[in-house]
Amino acid sequence: QLQASGGGLVQAGGSLRLSCAASGGSIFSMKTMSWYRQAPGKQRELVATISANRIITYAESVKGRFTISRNTNNTMTLQMNSLKPEDTAVYYCMANKGRSYWGQGTQVTVSS
Repeated sequence: QLQASGGGLVQAGGSLRLSCAASGGSIFSMKTMSWYRQAPGKQRELVATISANRIITYAESVKGRFTISRNTNNTMTLQMNSLKPEDTAVYYCMANKGRSYWGQGTQVTVSS
């Protein structure tokens, strides 16, 4: 089970840190863990992924601004800096271990 938190309202240029807490299993046993986001009227898009062997990929739109990490307290975080209004979306965490497990979304709103 995944529980996402940390969303909120922030001004453009600000920062937020999202957290995804896992229960019922270790995040380090997952093949991949990812953050997705979905803006109103748009499809869900992949933001960042970290694999079991620590390979990290980011969407072009967030490279250099967002950082994904897995932590020893069985959480995954997404540090988001230099936020832009176009980052406004509901953010979801996802873990994959043969099948996908989704957390509930957390709203991120960036005002201009």
